[in-house]
Amino acid sequence: MDSKTNPRAEWLEADGLGGFASGTVSGIRSRRYHALLLVATTPPTGRVVLVNGFDAWVTTPAGMFALSSQHYDPGVTHPDGAVRIESFLADPWPQWTYRLEDGTKIEQEIVALHESPLVSISWRLSKPKKGVGLRVRPFLSGRDYHALHHENPGFRFQPVIDGERVRWQPYPGIPEIVSLTNGRYHHQPNWYRNFLYQEEKDRGLDFTEDLASPGELNFDLSEGEGAWILGTEQDQASMESRSAQELAKRIRAQERKRRRSFPTRLHRAADAYIVRRREGKTIVAGYPWFTDWGRDTFIALRGLSIATGKLDEAAEILLEWAGAVSEGMLPNRFSDRGESAELNSVDASLWYVIAVKDLLRAAKRKKRKGPGSQETTKLLDACEAILEGYRRGTRYGIRSDEDGLLRAGEQGVQLTWMDAKVGDWVVTPRIGKPVEVQALWLNALAFGAENLSGRWNDIYQRGREAFEKRFWNESGGYLYDVVDVEHRPGTADPSFRPNQIFAVGGLPVSLLEGERARRVVDAVENCLWTPLGLRSLAPGEPGYVARYQGGVLERDGAYHQGTVWPWLMGAFVEAWARVRGGSASIKKEARERFLDPLLRQLDTAGVGHLPEIADGDAPHHPRGCPFQAWSVGEALRLDLAVLSSETRASRKPSPVRKTSLPAQPRAYGPR
Repeated sequence: MDSKTNPRAEWLEADGLGGFASGTVSGIRSRRYHALLLVATTPPTGRVVLVNGFDAWVTTPAGMFALSSQHYDPGVTHPDGAVRIESFLADPWPQWTYRLEDGTKIEQEIVALHESPLVSISWRLSKPKKGVGLRVRPFLSGRDYHALHHENPGFRFQPVIDGERVRWQPYPGIPEIVSLTNGRYHHQPNWYRNFLYQEEKDRGLDFTEDLASPGELNFDLSEGEGAWILGTEQDQASMESRSAQELAKRIRAQERKRRRSFPTRLHRAADAYIVRRREGKTIVAGYPWFTDWGRDTFIALRGLSIATGKLDEAAEILLEWAGAVSEGMLPNRFSDRGESAELNSVDASLWYVIAVKDLLRAAKRKKRKGPGSQETTKLLDACEAILEGYRRGTRYGIRSDEDGLLRAGEQGVQLTWMDAKVGDWVVTPRIGKPVEVQALWLNALAFGAENLSGRWNDIYQRGREAFEKRFWNESGGYLYDVVDVEHRPGTADPSFRPNQIFAVGGLPVSLLEGERARRVVDAVENCLWTPLGLRSLAPGEPGYVARYQGGVLERDGAYHQGTVWPWLMGAFVEAWARVRGGSASIKKEARERFLDPLLRQLDTAGVGHLPEIADGDAPHHPRGCPFQAWSVGEALRLDLAVLSSETRASRKPSPVRKTSLPAQPRAYGPR
C-alpha cells in the first residue's frame, strides 16, 4: 500500500485488554483518540491516554530532517515529516519507510504486545551509515480518552530515572508511564499548544489540545536500532529484566508468530475485538471510541468467533454475559466510569439467544469442543430467562402481545438498533412492533420450543401467523417497518428500511417463503444495496439524508436516515442466496457480486478492517468508527459460513414471477 495515495487512512494496534495504539498513515494525529499508549484501567473500560504521540528528527552529515508531522490550529502543519514517507505497510504491524533528501532511508515500526499494555516503537537504517542520529520528543497527557488536555500547573513533568528506564506520573491516580529505551534521556520540559484534530473539527466537536513534553530521547542509529518501549507500572517486571532492544525483539518475535497464525487479514482483524473482561472475555464494538455493547457483541461473535471455529471463545463470551440477564433484558452497554449498565435495548437479549443457537449448532455440526454440559445449562437458563421476561413483560413496555408478536417502546426511549438520540429527540423511535424485532422474537421462540420447553411453540405459532398477515404490504411488494405504530392497533409504517431483510436472511428461521421472499430481497437490492452495505432508509423517502456529516445534531439525525451500514450486508447476502436456492453457483455469484466489493474496502478507512458506516449517496465515503466489530464479523460469517461450499444449500425457492422494480421506493404504495 502506497501511503501517499491514502494518507488519512488509520491504523490500529489493539492490546487485547481494551487499550490500543492508533494513528494515521501520514503520522498526523487527526482524532483525540490517536495515541501511542492508551490503556484500559478496568478492561475493557476506564481508558486513559498516557502517551499521545511524538515528534522525531533524524540528523545526518547533510543536516536535520523531520520524520513526524503535527497539525496545529489554525491549520498549520509542522514539521514536514509526512512528505518523506516513501511507503507504508500494515502487515504484520504498521511500518513506515522514510526517504530523506540525502538518500538516507529510515524504517519505523509500531507494534503492541497482545494482552499487555506494552508498545514497541523502533527505528533503523535501511543501510548502514555513519553519523546518523535520532531525536524524539514524547507528548504526554494522562487524560480520559474522550476528553482533551490543556496546559495547567498541575501536570507533573519530573521523571524518576533508573538507567534506561524513565517513569512519569502526570497526575495522581493516573497509571505511571514507564519508558525503556537504548537512547539517552534529556529532561527539557515544555508545553506544545493547540494541536488541531481535523476529524473532531469535522464532527462539530472541540478539537484543540495542549500536550506536555517532558524531555527528549536521543539515539545513535549508526550503532544500530533505536528501541523505545512504552508501558505502565504493571509491566515493570518485564521491562526491568530486559534491555530495550531485547524487549523489542521479543515483542516482534512473539507477535510475528501469533499474527502468522491467522489465515487471512480478516481473521487477524477479528482478533482485535476480542478482549478481556474480568475473568472472561467480551467484544469491543469498535475502535477508537466504543467499548463492549451487548447488541454488537452478540451480532459480531457469530462471525468473529463461531464462524472462525473459536467455539470455546464464543462460549466464554456468552457465559460472561449470561449472569447479566435482568427481567429478560441484557445490558446494551456498560459505562466507562462504573455507573449502572444501560438496559435500553429490546433486541440485544434476542440476539443473545440467536448467538447461543449458532454456538450449539456449530458445536454439534463440527463435532468440536463447545460448551460443556454445565455451561450449556447456564446458557439455556439465560435464554429461558430472556423468553420468560419478555412473555411476562419488562421495562419500556416490552412484552408478548395476544397475537404472539412482541410489542415494545415508550416515548423518549430508543430500543432498537436504530437508536440515535439527541437530547430528548429520538430520531427513529419505532414504537410498536418493529419488523426485525419480530423476526428475532420468533426465531428465539422457535429455539425455545426446540431446546427449552414446548410451551414456547404456541406463542411462536400465533406470532408466525400474525406476522404473515400484519407485515406484508401487497401494494408495495415489501414488509412494513413497524405495525401497531405508537401502540395504535391496525396502523403500519411503510418506510422502506433494511430491517425487513431479517425476515428472509441473517437468522436461522426465514419468515417469508417463495414469491414474497424474492420480492423483498429484490426490492432491498434495488433501493438499499451499495457496495459498502445497506442504506438505513431508501432515497426518495421522507427524511432521507445523503451524507453523514456536520455536528452532533446533523450526524445523529442522519445515522439511520439513509446512512449505509456494512453489517447489514450479512443478512442481505444470506437472503439473496436463500431465495435463489443456495446452490454452489449462486454462492459463487453472491461472493463475486457482493462480498468481494465489500472486502475491497479493507483499506479505505481503517487499514485491514471495515468501517462502521458510510454515506448513503455515492461515492459512499466511509464514516463513523473506522474499525467496527460487527462489520468485520458479518463479513467473516458470509465468507466462512453463508457462502462457504461446505454449508448446506437452502431449499430451492418457489417459482416467482419476474418483477420490475421502480427506482424509488415512493412507488411502493400510498403513505
